[in-house]
Amino acid sequence: MPKDKTSEKLLAQNKKAYHDYFIDETFQAGIELVGTEVKSLRAGRCNLKDSFVRIDRGQAFVEGMHVSPYEQGNIFNKDPLRPRRLLLHKREINRLFGKVMREGYTIVPLRAYLSGSLVKLDIALAKGKKLYDKRDAMAQKTQRREAEKEFKVRNL
Repeated sequence: MPKDKTSEKLLAQNKKAYHDYFIDETFQAGIELVGTEVKSLRAGRCNLKDSFVRIDRGQAFVEGMHVSPYEQGNIFNKDPLRPRRLLLHKREINRLFGKVMREGYTIVPLRAYLSGSLVKLDIALAKGKKLYDKRDAMAQKTQRREAEKEFKVRNL
């Protein structure tokens, strides 16, 4: 029985991005990888924590994305932190570049996942949060958690 083409398997998620940035708009991008990197990603050996997207000469690259070397890969393994090209339409790249240059946005990867047999990366246009914004978000999260806890106790 063939695999479902719409199934997605989460490989890595950048939770720090949601804490450090206001996420405005998201895009789906393919990523250019070599064979041993795909095998390592399928095993879930990926980290997006300190990664970002850079646009250089009309092409988008993800920097700082750590893909651990594949154990059985020997000589075919690449540098774990090498820049990897993102596969986006030219108009999407131009739009992202314009927002980054004019409006002070940054581009951060949110999650890496398998879509069918392809490795995809969700990237987002984001603005940095100030310290007081982070404190407000943490206070709201704590307040919501306490309210849910109280509601749960009352229902028992």
